[in-house]
Amino acid sequence: MRALLSAPIGADFNRLWTASAISNIGDGVTMAAGPLLVASISDNPSLIAGAVFAQQLPWLGIALISGAWVDRLDRRNLAVVVNLLRALALGVLTTTIATGTVTVAVIYLVMFLLGVGETLADTAVGAMLPAIVASERLPSANARLGATFSVNQFVAKPLGAWLFVISAAAPFGLDALTFGAAAALIAGIRPVPPSELHERTSLRREIGAGVRWLWNHRLLRTLAVSMGIGNIAYCAAFAVFVLYCRDRLGLGEVGYGVLLTAFAVGGLFGAGVAARLSDRFGNAAVLRAGLIIEVIVHLTLAVTTSPWVAAAILVVFSIHTMVWGVITSTVGQRAVPDPLRGRVSSVYFLIQTGGAALGSLLGGLLAGVWSITTPFWIAAATMALITLGAWRPLREA
Repeated sequence: MRALLSAPIGADFNRLWTASAISNIGDGVTMAAGPLLVASISDNPSLIAGAVFAQQLPWLGIALISGAWVDRLDRRNLAVVVNLLRALALGVLTTTIATGTVTVAVIYLVMFLLGVGETLADTAVGAMLPAIVASERLPSANARLGATFSVNQFVAKPLGAWLFVISAAAPFGLDALTFGAAAALIAGIRPVPPSELHERTSLRREIGAGVRWLWNHRLLRTLAVSMGIGNIAYCAAFAVFVLYCRDRLGLGEVGYGVLLTAFAVGGLFGAGVAARLSDRFGNAAVLRAGLIIEVIVHLTLAVTTSPWVAAAILVVFSIHTMVWGVITSTVGQRAVPDPLRGRVSSVYFLIQTGGAALGSLLGGLLAGVWSITTPFWIAAATMALITLGAWRPLREA
């Protein structure tokens, strides 16, 4: 891990990395405080869950449009403006909380606007990365971004809950400040020379060009479809994970929190070894091993009743997910032409996010109809089929 953090990549990446770290802390704080805020207004579980869905909805509804605009506009300036607008939206929410005028509708609107900002800013930053980091350093850059996300899981969510207890407005005000700081850091990145512009047509045709490019690229199509279906399986299983921990493993709230911490620890370790595993064994071998690991993880969780076994296998799983993310991000950044990078990545994200949303809906239904372990058995079988279907195409990685 020390080597991951110490190897120089460049001043521009360091600004982008710092901006990501700061804004991720703010995101985590809001993620923890948002449901608490809605719960302070209403006891309706549907309304509380709706705040989370409001922030996810833009990824399903406008991600493709956002990808097209990322390819049309200056990506650095777009990221700066979007972060400033997110800071403004959170500032308005903070003001309504402090003045006692906040409503569920206001919270939903702000969460939706934050989600819209994510579709633009996250896509723009991902498309910028290959322009400010040398191709051979992309694995290290993606690993650092992943490591920062894992570290923030330890800090941001407890901080958000703690700040909410002190003052309901405090976590959202802090998040507004983090977006302002991120905007200032990204503005300090040197202007990226524009790539060869694509022919400006209608948004529909430009989006279609991104969809066709991804679909015609065998490896990226395989990765996108595998993860889309894999996310249905994963999120169906883990949508009921809190009940699984209570009813299957006999854990209370503290034990549930410990398992989530174990997951974050594994992700941090995975970020530290991702580049070395890729260099040592090759992308194809590591990705194939990752699919096998997913099958084993779901099978293990389906049969075990031991919290220790569950914790151990979750650490392995989180190492795999981080390594997989670093490798697939690098593969996409290297393969996709710069003028198409925003649109292709938005299609990729849409497939993954759509799978996650569908899986979350299915998980509760499956567990309710059969048993708490049914989603894990189905996930294991699904991942086994994905492994068979993706095995040969992955050699192109």
